[in-house]
Amino acid sequence: TVLDDVSFCRWLTTEIGVAAIPLSVFCADPFPHKLIRLCFAKQPATLLAAATRLCQL
Repeated sequence: TVLDDVSFCRWLTTEIGVAAIPLSVFCADPFPHKLIRLCFAKQPATLLAAATRLCQL
């Protein structure tokens, strides 16, 4: 994607319905990578719904 990690996470949450956290928010210095963090501490049905949405991308 051409989006930075913050913009991508915002898009993923608002448009796809899957929340993610950009790793750059944990760094004081500019973070050169486009990495995101997902939480898997959810109910199985929630994880399955998120996986289904992500597989459609």
